[in-house]
Amino acid sequence: MVRPTAQAAAFVACRLTTLLPGRCPGIVTGVTGSAPVDLAAIRELAAGVDITALCDTADDIRVVSSALRCRSANPVMCGPALTVRCHDDFLGVIQAIEQAAPGDVVMVDGGGRETALAGELFARAALAKQLAGIVIDGGYRDLRFIATCQLPVYSRHVTPRAGTASRLAALGETVSCGGVPVHPRDIIIADHDGIVVLDPGSAVARLTAAAQVVATESRVIQRLAAGAALGDCLNLAEHTDRLARGEPSRLRFTV
Repeated sequence: MVRPTAQAAAFVACRLTTLLPGRCPGIVTGVTGSAPVDLAAIRELAAGVDITALCDTADDIRVVSSALRCRSANPVMCGPALTVRCHDDFLGVIQAIEQAAPGDVVMVDGGGRETALAGELFARAALAKQLAGIVIDGGYRDLRFIATCQLPVYSRHVTPRAGTASRLAALGETVSCGGVPVHPRDIIIADHDGIVVLDPGSAVARLTAAAQVVATESRVIQRLAAGAALGDCLNLAEHTDRLARGEPSRLRFTV
């Protein structure tokens, strides 16, 4: 996989030295038991990595099911979750978009049902409010517009049949989306490989670790471009020998 350059990864890591404590525009303060989170810093860090690098740093990253696919022209997003639960009724999605702030990701627990909970007008409204994206564990429709839309839109199903609009929904509660729990103001990051969910309090640390993965793989890419074999960049011989002897081992890069 082609990752950002080593220089870009170094810039991302160095960005940490400029983080300042305290309240300022773009800081989330509503997460119970957590310190304020600088969303601008998280977005800047996220721009230099991809979610495969995030997943390479830890086994406990919450990965949304790949059954939720990007339906729009742009899969890349990063922002805090505004959660809503509504099954077969799209009134809650309207409420969520109305309440969402610029940069929010609307995360909809639609129960995985094959009922459209949003369409073209929802995406246009979200674009006008400068939301970061919409993720629906349920159905989406109006793909003729959505397929060319720059707003990241993910859904489990595509269907022309809409739900009702007669039931009030639960907003701002922990929901299930794509098989993982999503808490209000969790950090949602997505790209061409899917969607991950991060705890806002640990997002900077996770992204910093991912930047180190990016930097390492950038060095590997440079070695490969210079004619090296992949095995030249790994502890391959040592790893296979230890496994053959029944000893514990871990495959790792050596560059």
